[in-house]
Amino acid sequence: MSVKIAVLKETRPNERRVAMVPAVADKLAKLGAEIHMQSGAGDAVKLPDSAFKNVTFAANPQGLVSDADIVLAVQPPTAEVVGAMKEGAILLSFVYAHKEAELTKQLRDRKITCFAMELVPRITRAQAMDALSSQAALAGYYAALLGATNIARILPMMTTAVGSIRPAKTLVMGLGVAGLQALATARRLGSQVEGYDVRPETKEQAESLGAKFVETGVDARGQGGYARELTQEEKDKVSSVVTKHIQQADIVITTAAIPGRPSPKLISKAQVDGMKAGSVIVDLAAEGGGNCEYTKPGETIQVGQVTIVAPLNVPSLLGEHASELYAKNQLNLLELMIKDKALALDWEDEVIAKACLTHAGEIRNEAAKKAVEG
Repeated sequence: MSVKIAVLKETRPNERRVAMVPAVADKLAKLGAEIHMQSGAGDAVKLPDSAFKNVTFAANPQGLVSDADIVLAVQPPTAEVVGAMKEGAILLSFVYAHKEAELTKQLRDRKITCFAMELVPRITRAQAMDALSSQAALAGYYAALLGATNIARILPMMTTAVGSIRPAKTLVMGLGVAGLQALATARRLGSQVEGYDVRPETKEQAESLGAKFVETGVDARGQGGYARELTQEEKDKVSSVVTKHIQQADIVITTAAIPGRPSPKLISKAQVDGMKAGSVIVDLAAEGGGNCEYTKPGETIQVGQVTIVAPLNVPSLLGEHASELYAKNQLNLLELMIKDKALALDWEDEVIAKACLTHAGEIRNEAAKKAVEG
């Protein structure tokens, strides 16, 4: 008997991605899966229903999921959809339980086995399943383009008949996947690039991309590949070093985010007030409130002569490739769950165990359990 997979159409504002693309649907069919999709699920990324082969379409999402073994989505589904899922079904999507407490409780109470894509462990073996990284790489690329299109000058050096134009300076703060991709893209566009991160091991990565690394003498390595939050003394020390680099830059891109917590403030109002006229800040951490004290999430604002761009859900702006990468991340995770054309969850597998949010009527992730249940 085949495994029935249901793919939902995204309904949240400004979400253009879809959890399935034709190439991945074909591979899932070879695993023994029967693919059902909600009509129009791929329309936002110019993937009409006709682009999918061997896929059955349905208009009603509740009917679609009612007998599905696995439900795939990008954003967490609505309470109505979760309520229509059968007990013991599997959900794969981003969830962020600290923001979705009621939905997480519903998943628990409905005995849905939910694998939250943001919980996939950041280990070498799970890199092909790491949707946070695949989406962050696209966000970093786009951040450099946003900087370039919001500044009233060009990024590369240019020699003309009337003289030479100096290259722009770009500072990237936070050298995770998004930050490193932003550095690489800004440099390809011709900008001089500098990178800053509180984790000193990122220096070598920044320099390998042709960037200068801003040394502050503060080490803030945390667990799971993320930076820990700095003490006030450390923040003051960092600020004294970083301020001059911020105020010399034409473009500043910030990417620092701490899962489940507000984005750390890397740029103060005073630092912005001292920036060069015409400079631009692109704040990729707007989802968590932003890395800049002036940031207004989802808006582009002017503060004096400085432009602050704070887009939300940046990967969705590159919906075609974001969907392709995300669908492949989910495929690689599903390959751990489907064996011999049947579901087979191996709870001894580190990836399966750590990516699990809810199962058998309980919240399995300790951080989520604390956030939701207290």
